Amino acid sequence: MTQKPRIVFMGTPEFAVGTLKKLIDHNYNIVGVITAPDKPAGRGKKLKESAVKQYAKKMNLPILQPTNLKSEAFNDALKNLNPDLQIVVAFRMLPKIVWQLPKLGTFNLHASLLPDYRGAAPINWAIINGETQTGVTTFFIDDKIDTGEIILQEKVAITPEDSASDLHDKLMEKGSELVLKTVDLIESKHLKTQAQPKIDWPKKAPKLNVENTKINWEQKGLNIYNLIRGLSEYPGAWTQLSLNNEAPKKLLIYNSSFEQTSHNESIGNIFISKKDMKIAVKDGFIYPKLLKLQGKKMMAISDFLNGMRHKKLELVI
Repeated sequence: MTQKPRIVFMGTPEFAVGTLKKLIDHNYNIVGVITAPDKPAGRGKKLKESAVKQYAKKMNLPILQPTNLKSEAFNDALKNLNPDLQIVVAFRMLPKIVWQLPKLGTFNLHASLLPDYRGAAPINWAIINGETQTGVTTFFIDDKIDTGEIILQEKVAITPEDSASDLHDKLMEKGSELVLKTVDLIESKHLKTQAQPKIDWPKKAPKLNVENTKINWEQKGLNIYNLIRGLSEYPGAWTQLSLNNEAPKKLLIYNSSFEQTSHNESIGNIFISKKDMKIAVKDGFIYPKLLKLQGKKMMAISDFLNGMRHKKLELVI
């Protein structure tokens, strides 16, 4: 009986847990897990373990948490695991000394149809840009970011109602299945990879930041709607709201609907009924459904409005 390859798994967030769990459930030989160091989180700044570490601990897997992937101590520890294959899901860019170590190579699962949406946030940007389709790709890592030769790809549909959270779960499941197929293909030695197609202007998936998550109310309503669902439930699309002419507070909108219609209202004007709030945009109205005001918890619009009675609400745009 052929011995199963010794696999080292590298990942950090919940998205990577889906793949690690699938590998363990199917009895693949996971000999070690590499994940990010614990980080301070919350008001108390207590150290928080990554989602991958939490799961790996439950499974009693050896765990390494390097701060420097080029350090001699880490690379000695990695060599001691004697990996035949390394699998990377939502981790960090690896130095050559790490990715070239195993004899069967190091491959990555990326949540897009490469070469489109290379970068840190492919799930979010696919929705923000209004795509109706995305997918998952496995590829061998090389010395650049998300550019290596493609092993397998599978497509996933995006519905007009999908949030980033919804798509995350779809791609996590589809991606974990693709990883199993990829490992089996590598083991079979019938592997044929292909270079990524050369595209003049591939779509990008840069890291999310304060600037690119802010709502621009001057945009078309569909673009605003897509931004909101593309950032839900994390980190959230944001704007600023003033109550009774006081200093503005940050308002995060996690869910909304869009009504396309002609009107003569000024962009950003807010209209409130007993259960709804609508915000005028150039070609209709955005209806926030789930939101969070600075200093408050996340709440449905009906609960939010209960606390806003007799207050003047004004967007700062």
